[in-house]
Amino acid sequence: MSNPSNTLQEVESTLRSVIQSLIDSQEGFRKIGDDLKDETLKHYFLAESLKRAEFRGELEAVLHREGIHDTRESGTMSGAVHRAWADLKAKMGGGDHTLLVTAEQGEDEAKEAYKNALEKELPLPVRQMLATQSAHIQTSHDYVKAARDRSR
Repeated sequence: MSNPSNTLQEVESTLRSVIQSLIDSQEGFRKIGDDLKDETLKHYFLAESLKRAEFRGELEAVLHREGIHDTRESGTMSGAVHRAWADLKAKMGGGDHTLLVTAEQGEDEAKEAYKNALEKELPLPVRQMLATQSAHIQTSHDYVKAARDRSR
């Protein structure tokens, strides 16, 4: 394994990247959840938004334990554009199917962030946390994709 400071920097960089993706997911789920007509999906999306906030808190706690206290992050530029696009679609009367297409695309980005993180050399507890969160993200992706397919 590389020296401890390189490992800490790698962990910090990796977790910050995932945290940015979680911010995008959290805000995207909240925004799309607000615009969905289907009540079951609306509740699911708002609960998922909270779950992403929980995941973010877990990852920020890892950084805090390592002495990294400046964990204020914003989402990514692509996430902001993605949410603006979803908002425009909702305002143009795109309906639930259109919103679910947008949400599924966002979930693809979240899956990719976790995939990239899990390819890094990380301490076992961090890897396990990311793997558990990644499994939830995959399940959520599959749910959103199935809902999208049913909404046609």
